[in-house]
Amino acid sequence: MPLRLRVFAAFVGLMISTFAVAQRDPVLKQIDVPHPYYFREMYLPQLTTGPSALAWSPDSGSLVYSMAGSVWLQKIDSFAAEQLTGGSGYDYQPDWSSDGKWIVYCKYDRDAVSLWAYDVENEKAHPLTQDNAVNVEPRFSPDGHRIAFVSTAYHGRFHIFAGRFESGSLTQIERLTGENRSSLPRYYYSVFDHEISPAWSRDGSELMFVSNSGHLYGTGGFWRMKSEAGAEAHEIHYEETTWKARPEFSPDGKRIVYGSYLGRAWHQLWVMPAQGGDAFPLTYGDFDNINPRWSPDGKQIAFISNRGGNTSLWIQAVPGGEQRELVAKERHFLSAFGTIHLSVMNEDGHNTPARIFVTGADGRAYAPRDAWMQADDSFDRSERPFEAHYFESDGTATIELPTGAVTIGVMKGFEYEFAQKQVDVKDGKIDEVRVQLKKIAVPQDAGSHWVSGDVHVHMNYAGAYRNTPEHLVAQAAAENLSIVQDLVVNKEQRIPDMPYFRMTPDPASTAENLLLHGQEFHTSYWGHLGLLHLTKNFLIPGYSAYPNTADASLFPSNASVADMAHEQRGVVGYVHPFDAYPDPAKEMLTDELPADVALGKVDYIEVLGFSDHKSTARVWYRLLNCGFHLPAAGGTDAMANFASLRGPVGLNRVYVKVPNGPLDVEPWLANLKQGHTFATNGPLLGFSLANLGPGEELTFPAGGELEIRFKASLRSIVPVDHLEIICNGQPVRQVELSGNRQSASEEGTLTLHASAWCLLRAYSDTAEYPVLDLYPYATTSPIYVTIEGSRLNAKDDAAYFIAWIDQLIAGAQKNQDWNNEAEKVAVLDQLTRARKVYEGMAK
Repeated sequence: MPLRLRVFAAFVGLMISTFAVAQRDPVLKQIDVPHPYYFREMYLPQLTTGPSALAWSPDSGSLVYSMAGSVWLQKIDSFAAEQLTGGSGYDYQPDWSSDGKWIVYCKYDRDAVSLWAYDVENEKAHPLTQDNAVNVEPRFSPDGHRIAFVSTAYHGRFHIFAGRFESGSLTQIERLTGENRSSLPRYYYSVFDHEISPAWSRDGSELMFVSNSGHLYGTGGFWRMKSEAGAEAHEIHYEETTWKARPEFSPDGKRIVYGSYLGRAWHQLWVMPAQGGDAFPLTYGDFDNINPRWSPDGKQIAFISNRGGNTSLWIQAVPGGEQRELVAKERHFLSAFGTIHLSVMNEDGHNTPARIFVTGADGRAYAPRDAWMQADDSFDRSERPFEAHYFESDGTATIELPTGAVTIGVMKGFEYEFAQKQVDVKDGKIDEVRVQLKKIAVPQDAGSHWVSGDVHVHMNYAGAYRNTPEHLVAQAAAENLSIVQDLVVNKEQRIPDMPYFRMTPDPASTAENLLLHGQEFHTSYWGHLGLLHLTKNFLIPGYSAYPNTADASLFPSNASVADMAHEQRGVVGYVHPFDAYPDPAKEMLTDELPADVALGKVDYIEVLGFSDHKSTARVWYRLLNCGFHLPAAGGTDAMANFASLRGPVGLNRVYVKVPNGPLDVEPWLANLKQGHTFATNGPLLGFSLANLGPGEELTFPAGGELEIRFKASLRSIVPVDHLEIICNGQPVRQVELSGNRQSASEEGTLTLHASAWCLLRAYSDTAEYPVLDLYPYATTSPIYVTIEGSRLNAKDDAAYFIAWIDQLIAGAQKNQDWNNEAEKVAVLDQLTRARKVYEGMAK
């Protein structure tokens, strides 16, 4: 199990303390389930401009569905949609009572998700629950007298509840499913079983749901139980569906339709007998078809598809298979609406791609009808009531939104100032809004320039959208990101981006934005690797150390994987390393990083990534103290097809200094390996010693005190609290910041008495919008200074890593999952050789 999983409890404590300072809290933090970026995006409802969930009218003639944060009604033979709900908050997952009088749905507002009821006749809505829990997936019983739903009201975990519905009130709410603590060594999932996606049998006597009870991986199988609290449940079918099964009984009660990727890379609609049995697909395609609902007359199934990239609503005849899209060409809004036509201009006055934030007078986020709405996964509640939502634009955008004051924010990477503007939207009017971006003056050296890249992006990872190379390049252009390294990877058994893997830049690349497809090697033990620039083939299997699978063995180790990648001229890095500072004296460690660095297997480390930057830097500094030249890189780990994600593509990026000329990945990778880099989530850094920059080496003869000239500079889109020169892991010089703390330029001398490495780093004590990270942070790679006759004192650091590797050796010796003795011997030999490297330093 990788360190990021083993130290999760410590990470939670760290995040709580960090967020208390930085004022960034996770969305819906009352949910007590690990790895929220899985359940939040793949299970909880998300704000999308297209439809996201639906229900049929009792007469099978209309659909009610959630779209753009509201509930809409549309007849299936019409192109006009009527908005039913609005106001504050975001509305999702409607269900329609069998008598046609009520629509139940869930509303995300005030840091909770509550159930609401809409009176169809009176056209009024009111809350059904007010418990500060997360309540989702409401389903009317066939007689309309009960509502089953999923709630975190019990201990913050997902369980099935039901209540009595009468005259618009929900009473006698009780938890139907128990809470079981599993003994299975689960990855990414809680030790407590969950139950989600309830569906009533047609007579209302039973409920079906999805649960991971008894399963090590994934969201689990399909279970049935009497619709009574504490009733015994039994599993009728198991396959992994990545939170998207949402099963539904046919009107005759004989069949179940659900979403699954069985044997494929994408979800499609499948049917099986109601009591379980063999399933077969109803739909096909290299995209997701999910959230199916059978029409009451049994003749059609409506569902959500991302075949066009964004979400869309489709209806399929059963039997027959004819499909058609239900499009809302006309939208009838509840209140007065106006339109903004936004143009974003660069410094030359030309339209330019950018990331755009638009908040309406009602406090909700808005975007063009066809845009991908994406959202931050944590935020400062003192700044805004909801997480920041944004969309990418090619430079123009047309947005419909309620009348009143509208706030617009425009961001284009880190080399342009963040622009903000307020507009007063008028009823029925079109406002032409122009935003001119200002370039930040960044010092450049003659003959070379800095090129940005994100070394850790996932194009598709079980999100709401279906991403393509062309769209990923557009996302990079909006972020002013020159190079994107898409790391093809598995999500459970499937690898959705495998068809795109290639050894050369993707054909969708442009002269300004290059897209490369590499690999993330997923071990569940040694830590994850980024493999860039593979020139022959994708490594299969793409994971190891997965118990209860054919790849349960700890072999290949990361060192062996690195060897295979290097044989292909690949570039190997450790990704999202540390959520908390690892202490070998207090916890069991399995991350292979220090051993692989000692063996010369690692070309870079994501000092900025999906982890805590300061904790990672502490480990990095110890490795540098041991004399290893380990370059800094930045990788977001962005799931670029998510609607809710930890930062957009390029949130964490690395700037690499390359010779002037056309954009080319070869010199960029070569100089990344040389350490001519700085990694950042906002601040731009410049640093030199004796006119040499990051990755360079200075050698001086033996002697006394050494005075070295330095230059340090900073330009930042947000204020920075600290800018300091670090040598051998300790601050040796504080660089003075400007009045607004967004720039600095200083020259002076550093006094060194022995060999050293030095770098420049910047960081803030609190979060600073619009940097959607824990806190602004940037660091250069080191400049290495050697004074003949002296060396770095690495005794304590070496002892730290010896204790770490001793744990790796002990764990490998105890492990029982080796395929054969030769595998165990090979890995132990690697670890022993790495330990000897540190032993030599400790003497």
